[in-house]
Amino acid sequence: MSFPLWNLWPCMTLVSIRCHAELESVMTQSVAHHPDSRAAKSGVAYGVAAYLWWGLAPIYFKAVKSVPAWEVLAHRIIWSAVLLAFLVIVWRRVPIALEAIRSAKTCRVLVATALLVSCNWLIFIWSVAHGYVLQASLGYFINPLVSVVLGLVFLRERLRPWQWASVILAGLSVAYMTLQSDAFPWAAFGMALTFAFYGLLRKTAPVNALIGLTIETVMLLPVALGFLVYLMITGSAVFAARSLWMDGLLALAGVITATPLLWFTESARRLKLSTVGFLQYIAPTGHFLLAVFAYGETFERTQLITFSCIWTALIIFTVDAVRLTRSSGQPRVPRPVRADQQTADGTVAG
Repeated sequence: MSFPLWNLWPCMTLVSIRCHAELESVMTQSVAHHPDSRAAKSGVAYGVAAYLWWGLAPIYFKAVKSVPAWEVLAHRIIWSAVLLAFLVIVWRRVPIALEAIRSAKTCRVLVATALLVSCNWLIFIWSVAHGYVLQASLGYFINPLVSVVLGLVFLRERLRPWQWASVILAGLSVAYMTLQSDAFPWAAFGMALTFAFYGLLRKTAPVNALIGLTIETVMLLPVALGFLVYLMITGSAVFAARSLWMDGLLALAGVITATPLLWFTESARRLKLSTVGFLQYIAPTGHFLLAVFAYGETFERTQLITFSCIWTALIIFTVDAVRLTRSSGQPRVPRPVRADQQTADGTVAG
């Protein structure tokens, strides 16, 4: 008998509110007594909380899997825009947001990243609903390696020998999986590419995670609202037509998106990029564990070999980054970008 994990989300939402307050209290007390070490500890706490939340995100999207992915995406955009805009107003960040949108260059970048994050969210929502959580995990595991390749192609960055080794090993493992299963893991690559391009473009926009995602979701808001109104007029909308329980779950999309983003932002302010780089693997690990042990997705010899090679490639990549960090004295592991967030600087995971 399987436990309905999606029943945990209302409780987790309430706990997150209290948890955020407790983390903030601990952070404040810590900095007062031992500014450096305690702030770092609170940063780790925020980071672990954010990535655990993202790692458990499939539970929520499984709960709304009966709703078409496009409608779930519309709700995620609408409720995220409302909640994030409210936080920007309450925290008096409106001048910062207005300054960002006054720049034509920044607006062009955020239009592109808004489209990318919406594509990333849509693929993730579809993957979870149709039993491809394992591919979602694979996509976020290979994302750092895809980002390295994009840096090589678009920024003309030079890859170190061990980076080449990790990228080649990851490529061979995906090729092996494709040949063995006669199906290309398009969902995994779709998430990895949209996520990596999102991070690449967001580096050129001088806005933080909260302001950036707020502007992006507000830009998408008219389209999402228009689509939802169309569904209601044609009688094909699930919202306000099925049950109050489902309506409540769909309305939680904003909290599901904003909560880990806020935690990630606090974490990134207090930790070195190398530490944040290590924490980013918590989320796809959560996806992996849920896919195999909770949702019973196929994990046989082909998947074992593929993931083992990917994990080996990530170990090579991370060890090389750590060695470079220690030799140069500056962190080089790239900050993860979560498609819920700027993240990614998310972060927006799913």
